[in-house]
Amino acid sequence: MNAAPSSALRIGVAGLGRAFSLMLPTFLGDARVQLVAACDTRETARAQFARDFDAPAYDSFDALVADSQVEVIYIASPHQFHAEHTRLAAAHGKHVLVEKPMALSLEACDTMIDACRRAQVHLLVGHCHSFDTPYLVCRELIRGGRLGTVRMIQAMNYTDYLLRPRRPEELMTSEGGGAVFSQAAHQVDIVRMLAGSRATRLRAAVGHWDPARPTEGAYSALVWFENGAYASLSYNGYGHFDSDEWTDWTGEMGHAKDPASYGAARRKLDTVASPQAEAELKANGTYGGPAYVPPKPPGAHDARPWHQHFGPIIVSCDQGDLRPMPNGIQVYGHHAKEWMPLPQPAVPRAEVIDELVAAVRDGVAPLHDGLWAKATLEICIAMLQSDHQGEDVTLMHQGD
Repeated sequence: MNAAPSSALRIGVAGLGRAFSLMLPTFLGDARVQLVAACDTRETARAQFARDFDAPAYDSFDALVADSQVEVIYIASPHQFHAEHTRLAAAHGKHVLVEKPMALSLEACDTMIDACRRAQVHLLVGHCHSFDTPYLVCRELIRGGRLGTVRMIQAMNYTDYLLRPRRPEELMTSEGGGAVFSQAAHQVDIVRMLAGSRATRLRAAVGHWDPARPTEGAYSALVWFENGAYASLSYNGYGHFDSDEWTDWTGEMGHAKDPASYGAARRKLDTVASPQAEAELKANGTYGGPAYVPPKPPGAHDARPWHQHFGPIIVSCDQGDLRPMPNGIQVYGHHAKEWMPLPQPAVPRAEVIDELVAAVRDGVAPLHDGLWAKATLEICIAMLQSDHQGEDVTLMHQGD
């Protein structure tokens, strides 16, 4: 490992599972951050972290937050622990970067926000795909006024989400599992940012189509905004059609995808004999597991992906439409189309570090703060409520 500059943010990681595995290329490739400690319940993950980073790896969260070398806690623990871990981190004076969803209730969000305010530490929530450069560029194009007012946003994504190896609680909506808590947060964040206005109400339906996976694997929602715009969100995680076909076979993480891999997740899941075996299969493929594949070194030519994304999105404005893609923005004007290419990212998810460093080092208020994430969670909870009640739900906490 190369030595980080003295100004690098010193990060302690809570949870070395899949979320950490996805963020690891960012931590390795961005010199503005340094991993200095971690905690996990798995001994194998702790041992690998100690070897990889020559840094302590604890078996408890209490020990991690007590480490004086840690400035920021990256909370990548299971969803049901986000609120407690955030409160403890703040109590020890640590800034917090917590994975989505922020929590499982609005009341828990309030306790997290209050704890960080009292401790005068920053609270950021991510990674959500609204950090991704294509959506940030579209936001700036909309703000520039060239295409006029946003009228409609369509967001859709078809994946094999529900067929990937899961721990038992990830198949329980009450424990934060399912497509709404885990996946809708991405789409909700994106359309809120692009609409540039408070959401006011929504109507939604969710799909529970596989008795062996007893949580929602699909949803559709219509969200209305104060400025008159509306957004339709659709997601299907049952592993048939793959909407990456519409992004030139660039996958969610920005890497090229082989169309011939169709059905691989379902075939792999068919070999699992029990929930315990499925949980073990997931653990084996994450950091510290025997099947874990480490990221390629930063700068390796075949390791550089395009920008990450969350499925096809079209923004309709008065004077044209925008279609963000992993490698650029397609602008559809009145009389001509324009392709706006984006440079290939040197580090994936560097936008998260941009916002984190600006907040902690420069005091810049982050976009993805606690209030922002609470508003996103309200919409996710309202989607489940709307489906259950069969009616529109009014949104009451969009920014307060």
